[in-house]
Parts: sequence; C-alpha cells; structure tokens
Amino acid sequence: MKQMLIIGSVWPEPNSSAAGTRMMQLINCFLDADWQITFACAAARSQYMADIEAIGINTADIKLNDASFDAFISKLAPKIVLFDRFMTEEQFGWRVEQFCPDALRVIDSEDLHCLRDGRFQAHKNNRPFSDTDLFSDTAKREIAAILRSDLTLIISEFEMDLLQHKFKVNNSLLHYTPFMLNPDSCADNLTAPGFADRQGFITIGNFRHAPNMDSIQYLKDSIWPLIRQQLPDAELYVYGAYPTPAVTQLHAPNEGFNVLGRVEDSSAVMQQHRVCLAPLRFGAGLKGKLIEAMQCGTPGVTSSIGAEGMFGEHSGCAVIANDPERFASEAVNLYTNEDSWTKCRNNGWRVLLQRFDKRIHEPGLTNRLEILRQALQEHRLNNFTGAMLRHHGMKSTKYMAKWIEIKNTLKQLDTA
Repeated sequence: MKQMLIIGSVWPEPNSSAAGTRMMQLINCFLDADWQITFACAAARSQYMADIEAIGINTADIKLNDASFDAFISKLAPKIVLFDRFMTEEQFGWRVEQFCPDALRVIDSEDLHCLRDGRFQAHKNNRPFSDTDLFSDTAKREIAAILRSDLTLIISEFEMDLLQHKFKVNNSLLHYTPFMLNPDSCADNLTAPGFADRQGFITIGNFRHAPNMDSIQYLKDSIWPLIRQQLPDAELYVYGAYPTPAVTQLHAPNEGFNVLGRVEDSSAVMQQHRVCLAPLRFGAGLKGKLIEAMQCGTPGVTSSIGAEGMFGEHSGCAVIANDPERFASEAVNLYTNEDSWTKCRNNGWRVLLQRFDKRIHEPGLTNRLEILRQALQEHRLNNFTGAMLRHHGMKSTKYMAKWIEIKNTLKQLDTA
C-alpha cells in the first residue's frame, strides 16, 4: 500500500475544535483512497483525542529537534508527507527533504495564520485592517513554507484569492480543500426539530482559540444586553472545549447568559436551540460552528468575517451583521419569525450539499496528489523560488534545530 505520513501539530480532537474535525476529514479521505497512514506528533497525547488507531491509523510519538526523527522517517519511507500547519513544516520539512527527498511534501494550512494574526493586531489597536497588518513576520514565515512545499491545502476561496493576488503564489502550489462533508451528515428535514421545538440561543467554540474568546466577551458586553431588552426571558447557552477562568466568570444565569463549557455531543445541543450566534471580529479560514449549525438545521447570525468563504454565491444561509445593534435586531427577528427561520434553515442545507459535499472534493484532492507524485521532479523545476528558499532559508531552521539538539544532548550529559 502507498505510505503517507501526517505530522500533526497536535493529536486530532474532533469534539474540541473545527481543526480536529478537519484533520479527521482528511484522514478519512486518504483511507478511502487506500493509503496506509502513520500519524506522528510531538505534542502530548490528550484524553480527548480521537481513537485513530481504531480506524487503522498507525501512530508515533516523535520529538522536536531530535535526530531520532531522521531514523524514523528513513525507515518509514513515505510517498507523501502532510504537515499540519506551516509551523510543522518549519520544524520537520528540512529533515523530510534530507532523509526522504522523493516524498511529496504537502501543508494543510487549516487557515492562513498571517491573516488571522494580522486582523487580530488591527482589532487590538482599534484600526482598520490593512496590508501593513497582513505583511507581517508571520506572513513571511508562512508564505515561505508554502513556497518551499509541493502543495498547500487551502480551506477558503477567499484565502486562495488572497494568496494568488496579494502574495503572488502560483496556483500550481495551491489546492482548494474546504470542509468535506458526508451528505448524510446533514440533519433530515423531516426529523430535525422544528422552530417550535427549539428554545434559546447557542454559541460554541474552542476557547483556546482567540477569536472565539473575543466573540464570547463581545456577546456578553455589547450584544446580549440588547437582545435581552427585546426578549427579556431569552437564554443564551455557551458551549466549548477548554473554558478558561475568563470564560467561566462570564456565567450569569440571572442575565440568561449560561456558560456550560465542553459538551460531548455538540450536534445534539445545536439541534436543541433555535439560533446560533457567531459575532466574530477577527479570524480566518472557515468556521466550523457555522458548518455544524447548518448541518443541524440551526440558522445563525454572524459577521462578515464569520461568513467569509462560507456561502459563495448563495444568500440567505445565515444573517450577516457587523455592529451590535443590527446583530441583536437580526438575532431577535430570526428567533421570533418562523418564516425567516425556516427559509434560512433550508438555504443552509442546500449550500452544504452544493459547496461541501465530500463526493466532489475528495476525488479532486486525491487525484491532484497522485498527478503531482507522478510528475514531482518537473513540478519542482517549475518552482524555482521554492528551491531557492530551501537552499537558503531552510539552512537557518536546520541549523537552529541542530543547535537545540546539541544543547539538549549536553544538558542530558550534565545531569547524568
């Protein structure tokens, strides 16, 4: 069987984050294509990680800045190496190139970190987002990793366009790979709870993710009081993995603001509530909470950033509002107007089937990888900038890693 190595930044937790769900979608895609997969990670294993060994995935614990990885990958000899985010390519890319030079090197970007970080900086400093924020040190690192690699999977059409037109990355190095959903995962119109069978608003997200933390605080301070003015008995239920003390202290049942933290079955609670709220003020990529809301037939209100890359030419799948007053007004209307609610729900199901059907995206991805694998040398010859970066830039990460490795070895000798 064809051998693939996935180097994870963390072990996948599909019940904790959209990133974990995304990784499991990729794993299942490659399993369907009959690839033998090894998932290796330098992070500690988590009690919430998916049992990927149960579905036939080999696992390996690896170390950063350690020559043991060189022996590991030489023995494994994968045909494809997938790096989970650009930072993983920085850490292990030069080792893969040195000890497994004929392996196709692919990054799954998850989202563009430079876009998310740049928007955060602009938001933090209360200024409009600009190219000054975008063209940061993070961008230089991220784009360099993309150029060094043979292919990068991009989750959002907006980010595909940004990379090609702002950063001048050639399309031959990019592949649009959104969430890839099983059509059967969309709640059935006949069985999903209807308008009258649902109560309360919902918001959900991993609280280790800064955009989610900001969103909850923004809801509490600026939006929820306006909703409660119009709906005095309304309740908001806040779910999410890894709630911090800053989140739990927002719990205020007397205000209808209920912070409940991690939930084992997010789809079950999503279907209990009538409207999903996602007032994201910065971020990037696609928003897993809105995908899940549409799967569960739960209409939502979000921001322009929340909606980015989600709906394409389709409209009416979610209500978009960017200021607290309009956001609250639209949320109340969707909560109280059954016709608007039903139309929004039905449009959401349609957009999932037309834009995120895995039967469309899985073959496109696996075919692209196979074509590149068969013509890898020609592909690399057409990417001289990448070759130049590997010649120069990879030396810095390589020798920094070797310096750390030697330092760690000397420390061990000192303590022996």
